[in-house]
Amino acid sequence: MTQPPSRTKFYLDKRHGKLMGVCSGIADYTGLDVTLVRIMFVSAVLMSGGSVLPLYFIAGFIADDKPRELALDDREEQRFWQGVRQSPARSARDIRSRMRDIDRRIADIESYVTTENRSLAREIEQLR
Repeated sequence: MTQPPSRTKFYLDKRHGKLMGVCSGIADYTGLDVTLVRIMFVSAVLMSGGSVLPLYFIAGFIADDKPRELALDDREEQRFWQGVRQSPARSARDIRSRMRDIDRRIADIESYVTTENRSLAREIEQLR
């Protein structure tokens, strides 16, 4: 039995990649622009005298391809998962805060519906 794909794992993005999909995978994982990642990679290769190049190919051969079911068309969802990868604790805090806000709003609605509303009851009685 295989594990389902993880949204917090690094994958090669060959669909948007040029050579092996490593730079586009890094861009997808970090949320940086793919052009910026490519420029930083070329700069790293030039400054290191090419010693970074084998790491690129090793990553290209070792890393898994991005599964089709993880392809995100929604920009907001894409930003959410990049935030989870960057700071899981902050993401959990944000979700907890949103859930508390929703819970408070539901409690307000429940309180309004379950309390006796005398003016509404009076108006309904007058309509009879």
